[in-house]
Amino acid sequence: MQWDDLRFFLAVARSRTLTAASKSLLVDSTTVGRRIDRLAGELKTSLFEIGPAGHMLTASGTELLAYAEEIERSAIAAASSITGEKSRFAGTVRLSLSEGFATWVVAKHLPSFKSLHPGIKLEIVTTNGFLNPSKREADLAVMLARPVKGPLIARKLANYTLGLYASGAYLDTYRQPQTITELREHALIGYIPDFIYAEELRYLSEIDDSFVPALSSSSINVQLAMTQSGLGICVLPNFIAAFDDSLIPIIPDTEIRRSFWVVVHRDLAKVARVRAVIDWLHQVVNNGPLMKKSFN
Repeated sequence: MQWDDLRFFLAVARSRTLTAASKSLLVDSTTVGRRIDRLAGELKTSLFEIGPAGHMLTASGTELLAYAEEIERSAIAAASSITGEKSRFAGTVRLSLSEGFATWVVAKHLPSFKSLHPGIKLEIVTTNGFLNPSKREADLAVMLARPVKGPLIARKLANYTLGLYASGAYLDTYRQPQTITELREHALIGYIPDFIYAEELRYLSEIDDSFVPALSSSSINVQLAMTQSGLGICVLPNFIAAFDDSLIPIIPDTEIRRSFWVVVHRDLAKVARVRAVIDWLHQVVNNGPLMKKSFN
């Protein structure tokens, strides 16, 4: 096995297409394909599966990736030591996040990430439902619950709280409720029940089994906009509501507690660029006043 073949392998694993890999390697895509085929032949195993998302690593390919990146890191470290150059992590990391966490926490800190790791390209996916690391749909995910099965490693990222909020405009029109009983007389904003992709999003029923939203959306950002427009009362994460002074807490004793979990396939847990993203996420939430390591 030659290091140069591993270099071609890393380029395809990171870019997921022969064309993109060929551009980064300054060769044609036929050469890239030939090198990958030669490496797979030497190892007597398939390294990639080709699908709609491009060249996706097989189990053997994922195992090889960890070793190849360790070799690359050693080579970079050696060059850095000898020449004094700063070593860099590189490649693409696909990160599956909830919309609220991506918008109001992660996106605001991306400049610091690019400064720390200019060679890592982040793909942030906020589809209605988390991508599954066990199916290799994402390199890692920040989920609302710890997975109970699959070849996954999960670590708690942070705890956070949610509360009921209304706009000043809404409370100028309707009397502010002081109890859950009084809350039943108000328009509630929440998720569309049929589109709830995680049980942890069933906030209203946790407050009262009889509560159903009068206005609903699958998007927490749309729910926020509805609340800001004075259309009703909504359960919002405090790390979102804190950015809008016009939102007024309703029945503050009604606090909902949730946690974020960083989840990664065990075969990717030691991959350098994935570890770099995980470490950065912990740094972001540790420095944020609205995220907690534990509840009081």
